[in-house]
Amino acid sequence: MERNLALDFVRITEAAAMASARWVGKGDKDKADEAAVTLMRKTFNKFNINGTIVIGEGERDEAPMLYIGEKLGHGEDMDIAVDPLECTNSVAYGKPNAMTVLAASPRGTMLHAPDTYMDKLAVPKEAKKDISIEENVSYNIEALSYALGKKAKDLTIMVLDRERHDKLIKDLRKADVRIMLISDGDVAGAIAPSIQGSGVDALFGIGAAPEGVLAASALACLGGYMEAKFKFRDDIDRKRAIDMGVNPDMIYRVEDLVDHEKAMFAATGVTNGPFLRGVNFTKEGAITHSIVMRSQTKTVRFIEGHHRFSDEPKY
Repeated sequence: MERNLALDFVRITEAAAMASARWVGKGDKDKADEAAVTLMRKTFNKFNINGTIVIGEGERDEAPMLYIGEKLGHGEDMDIAVDPLECTNSVAYGKPNAMTVLAASPRGTMLHAPDTYMDKLAVPKEAKKDISIEENVSYNIEALSYALGKKAKDLTIMVLDRERHDKLIKDLRKADVRIMLISDGDVAGAIAPSIQGSGVDALFGIGAAPEGVLAASALACLGGYMEAKFKFRDDIDRKRAIDMGVNPDMIYRVEDLVDHEKAMFAATGVTNGPFLRGVNFTKEGAITHSIVMRSQTKTVRFIEGHHRFSDEPKY
């Protein structure tokens, strides 16, 4: 893990982003996802990256590639988490927030999160000591306002637009904050509060658990903060999580989800989001916008890639 593999990772997310971006607005989320998965896996083969997929496209019998447990390369092993296309619906219907995501940490240091839900509260590092996922909305908005030195009415809170969040949204409105509802994409939502200039002060609400681990990998690099607690759909979910080593009642923080000292994260925008622009096809090829970061050095790079190809990207 000494070599900065994150710079290789960004070439992988770029390839997946350009492939899936061909499907923006065409109404076929499965084709968009398939394009991203295929190019991501194909590009992995071009680099000396050794690891095991711990968060991926599903179990082996559910996915032909990038499945949980799939081995990549040989030699020193690491945990690898992928979301070849975060927000497939956003690509299919031309909506914001879609991106391709890849994260890694040393072997055995990334939580193997089951495919269930997780309640998340993500905030900038300044609010780390003030907020609590166990407290109510009113408490956390007051704490966030104090920590950031902003009036409540000037805070912007990102929330997934889901029926399960009806009460949360009602409580946030009562607290007089600005609310940014998103149709998908709480990986970007959890990261955004820690990106200066994103315009997002916090993420509240329930989303997918694997995406929580991906977000934690980024927050480890950014110094951001998140608290999370599993929300199981049923007893079967709960038992499966326990069998995977999850503490069902624990409040998870960034350092509980991933090695916060040796995490790496890369993402490329497919459609426009709070801190990444989507793929722009040009007469020469395409322009991509990515973020790549490494917790060991706390380095965060925004990369604008200019790609030349006659028809489809060659990787």
